[in-house]
Amino acid sequence: MPRHSHLRDHRGQVDHSVNFIELFFDLVFVFAVTQLSHYLLAHHTLAGTLQTLVMFLAVWWAWMYTTWATNWLDPQRAPVRLALILIMLGSMVMSSAIPGAFGDYGIAFALAYVAIQVGHTAYTAWAREDFPRGSSTNMARATVYFIAAAIFWIAGGLDADPMRRLLWWVAALAIEYAGPFTFFYVPGIGRSTPQEWQISGAHMAERCGLFIIIALGEGIIMTGATFAELPPSSPAVLAFLSAFIGSVAMWWIYFDVGARRGHDLIEHDERPGLIGRQAYTYGHIPIVSGIIVLAVADEQVLAHPIGHLEPFYIAAVIGGALLFISGTMLFKRLTSGQHFWPLSHCAGLLLFALLGLWAYLAHPQPLSLHLAATGIFIVIAIWEWGSFHGGWVERWAGFRRPTN
Repeated sequence: MPRHSHLRDHRGQVDHSVNFIELFFDLVFVFAVTQLSHYLLAHHTLAGTLQTLVMFLAVWWAWMYTTWATNWLDPQRAPVRLALILIMLGSMVMSSAIPGAFGDYGIAFALAYVAIQVGHTAYTAWAREDFPRGSSTNMARATVYFIAAAIFWIAGGLDADPMRRLLWWVAALAIEYAGPFTFFYVPGIGRSTPQEWQISGAHMAERCGLFIIIALGEGIIMTGATFAELPPSSPAVLAFLSAFIGSVAMWWIYFDVGARRGHDLIEHDERPGLIGRQAYTYGHIPIVSGIIVLAVADEQVLAHPIGHLEPFYIAAVIGGALLFISGTMLFKRLTSGQHFWPLSHCAGLLLFALLGLWAYLAHPQPLSLHLAATGIFIVIAIWEWGSFHGGWVERWAGFRRPTN
């Protein structure tokens, strides 16, 4: 079968909607996000937080590079579909190893991750770029970065000391995350060009929106599962409602304006690959990580709505909110076309900072802190909705098209 038959047709008005096999593939990452949340909940120390962050960055990078690959490769083709299933299997092994990634299963996590990244980037380079004979070498360069990083992943997996393993893996991630930023610069060869990053913007936007749904859905699953095991009480019901409404507000903040505007911009921009790199590949990291941290806070408040306010819980609520809001405001700035910072989000960051100060000084009940955080999310969502959809701003302030 010719190599070009593995590819999507990016010419004209060809439909690049997400394929069913891609949705099936994403189920593994629902499991991965759940594993990360449970790991952070069980290891709520500075070391545990750093370990969770390293594993999250690996999980995100594995998913994101598969998204880039399926933007170019056609999942309707049998070889591409088989490759996705094999990546899915490797992702299952990687996700299953998360609880013991800094224990006995470090090498399993490392080998699974390396196999995923080297495998699908090399396959994409072969299918898309006719490597080694083709003129385009973007994914071939990416493969070089993953092979270089593999040395550090495997060395870390073999090192029995958790702290040294963390340092090995941080070095591996530094190599990999530098790749797109430097256009996969390889000494003696040079770097790739923006033309080699040509993608379907609509497909990239839809895929990243679906990962936000994955992260929010994992939080809802954790909320429902925890609530189902609790005896009925007023604090538990209030915590349940606060967690659910908070998830809805976060969905609203991301999807009502930001996701739609980002989709329109990347679909019609002349260089969608650069927007895909900045706004989606890098820009979604704080958004997704914030959602995961807030899911941990939701489970904590359901289990202990009243009583002593733990520092870890304050850090989860405030830190998760700051990550999510700062990430969404950066994303909206990068995709606004006008490059402004949303005023509602700036106010939200200030309110969450003040909420954190109040929690530190006043030591309220965990439920009170969570209800206040949910209230701030609602304020941000309503403020932005009113700004961009007419609403109260147009009627009361007389603005024709106000700026958020």
